Amino acid sequence: MGIKDENGYYRITGRIKDMIIRGGENIYPREIEEFLYHLPGIKDIQVAGIPSEKYGEEVGAFIIRQDDVNLTVEEVREFCRGKIARHKIPKYVLFVKEFPLTGSGKIQKFKLKDVGLMMLKEQGIEAI
Repeated sequence: MGIKDENGYYRITGRIKDMIIRGGENIYPREIEEFLYHLPGIKDIQVAGIPSEKYGEEVGAFIIRQDDVNLTVEEVREFCRGKIARHKIPKYVLFVKEFPLTGSGKIQKFKLKDVGLMMLKEQGIEAI
C-alpha cells in the first residue's frame, strides 16, 4: 500500500495483508508502530490484528521492551490517548521477548495473532 503526495511521489505505508479491519475501519499497523517507537522504553514493536467477535479484529501491540525498562500496559495506552484516533489505540498490549521469525529472519505477523490469543488465554482473557 502507498500514498501519492502533491509532488507525485509515492510513499509506502504498509502491506495490505497486514491491515487490521476493526468494525469496518481500516487500520494500518505500520502507522501505529511508527507512532509508538517514540515512546521511551520500546526496543521493538509489531502491531497485528487480534480476532474479535464484536469488531472482527482488535489492535494488538506486541512490544519488546528495552533492557531494564518496566514499561506498563497503561503507560502505552496513556501515551496514545489524545494523540492518535481512539480506534487505533491498542486494546491489547502484550510484552514479548521475541517475535516469531522465518528461517531467513523475517517477522511472521500472521503468527502474532496466534501468539496473542495464546497469551490472552493465559491471562484469562477471551478475545473471541
